[in-house]
This record gives sequence, C-alpha cells and structure tokens, in this order.
Amino acid sequence: MWKGIFPAVTTKFTEGDELDVGEIERCFGLQFDAGCDGMIVCGSLGEAMALEPEEKLELLGIAKSAAGTRPVLMTVCESSTKRAAKAAQAAAKAGADGLMVLPGVPYKSAPHETVAHLKAVTKAAGLPVMIYNNPIAYGVDVTLDMFEELAEEPLVVAMKESTDDIRRVTDVFNRFGDRFDVFTGVDNLALESLMMGAVGWVAGLVVAFPKETVAIYKLVQAGRIQEALEIYRWFRPLLDLDVSTNLVQNIKLAEVHAIGSSDRCRAPRLALSGAERERVEAVIKSALEKRPQLPLL
Repeated sequence: MWKGIFPAVTTKFTEGDELDVGEIERCFGLQFDAGCDGMIVCGSLGEAMALEPEEKLELLGIAKSAAGTRPVLMTVCESSTKRAAKAAQAAAKAGADGLMVLPGVPYKSAPHETVAHLKAVTKAAGLPVMIYNNPIAYGVDVTLDMFEELAEEPLVVAMKESTDDIRRVTDVFNRFGDRFDVFTGVDNLALESLMMGAVGWVAGLVVAFPKETVAIYKLVQAGRIQEALEIYRWFRPLLDLDVSTNLVQNIKLAEVHAIGSSDRCRAPRLALSGAERERVEAVIKSALEKRPQLPLL
C-alpha cells in the first residue's frame, strides 16, 4: 500500500507558542516539491506529546492540503487505549489516510497487552495502520510473534522498523514475505535497510535535506547502489543527529541552516544553546560545505 520517502515532519511554532501555519505550509511544501511519497504528522519529531488534540488535527489538515493525492498518516501515541482509540477516530473523521500507531506509552506493556492495544486502536479508526516499533525509545518490542497476531488484522499493513537491528528486516521478510510494507525508521540505518528490502523510509533529516533523501531512495530502487552510497556517506554525520535524545532540537537546527526555518520548540524542550549548539552546528555547516551534486534521476 505504501512505499517511498515519508517524512516524519517537525512542528513549527511562533514566538507566542502557537502553530506557525505559514511556515508549516512552506516546510511541508518543500517535502513534496522534492518528491516525497507521503507524510507522517505528529510523531516524536513533531513534538506530539506537547501538542493539543485540536493542534494535531490542524496539522493533519495542512499536510493533506500540501500532499494532494499522496497519503498523510497521523501518529497515535497515547498512554491509554481509550484515548488512543478516540484520537484515531478523530484523525479518521478529519481525513487521515492512515495511522502510525505506537504501543501505549510510557507504560511498558506485556506482549498480550501491546497486541490488544494496537488491534483496538486499528479497529477504532478503520484506517490502514503502520505499527511503529521502537523498543529502544519506548521500551516495548513488537516482536515477530506479536506481528504474527497482528497479521490477522487486515488493516495492519505496514511497520516502521526501528529496533536498531538491521537483521530484523530480513527476519521479517523471511517470516512474512510481503505481508507488511516494511519501512526503516532509523535514519543512520536507512541505506542498509533499503538494501535489505525495506520498501520505504520514515525519515527525519529529510525535513532539512529532502532532495538528498529522495535521491538515495530512488538510486537504490534503480540499482545504482554506488551512487546512493556516496550520498549516504556524506549524509551520515547528519543522520546521526536523528539518533539522539535531542533529535528534535538537532533536526530543527539543521532546518535553520538548510532551509531557513526556525528551531523554536515547545517547552519543556528548548532550542540548543552553548557548547552543544556549537557542536551540532559544526556538523551541519561541515555537511553544507561539502554538499554533493545529485545525479540525474
């Protein structure tokens, strides 16, 4: 059902801590102008836990306007199944094309609880679902045995594979064939995952570097691995910024330098400052100075 580059977009705020609608529209447009295939709003990078329910639906509407016919997924990450189901229903009513669903956090649910939660949220919305599996960040691993149960639900169509174990991609294909659309969700394992057969990339640094991200994906699909590898090696120090507690601040700072956006966050997050800001800026500026010329695609 889904494939390609799906940015997990940031959320832009005004100085008064409201949604910066104009800047959000501009940034979303850059993603689709570069050839992205879909979009995911209100995820971890989008500061979902700091957003109000009505703000999430407004972001969904902005993304839908920018996307045209391309799919827009709403992230559902709530601490109770009841709230998650309600959020899923609201997203469906507002026009989401699908959902990216997480286990209930921060509770470290047992396997049977996790499966029950994911199935309940899926059925509540009646939309196609991508399961986001990130045991490192959220403490719950949706294992292959659990996906065996989830495979019984036809609306569970995809997984965002973020276990940080490149072997998992092959394990999924060996066990399930093409039952699930497998997306890589770890920026600095993206090329490796695509080469192992992942059909898409839920990307973070794409919000600052959309053309390079799309180029890597298209080159892999065309079998032009060496060209993809050259871009990826240049990209790698930037992609490492995604694998961090400060991923939101890091990536928003990359947006400052690459696309002229802002790095305002919603408290308690604060934009980077001091030595850490200098360190991250050095990585970004070095990459911009060496930015490769992209091949024709």
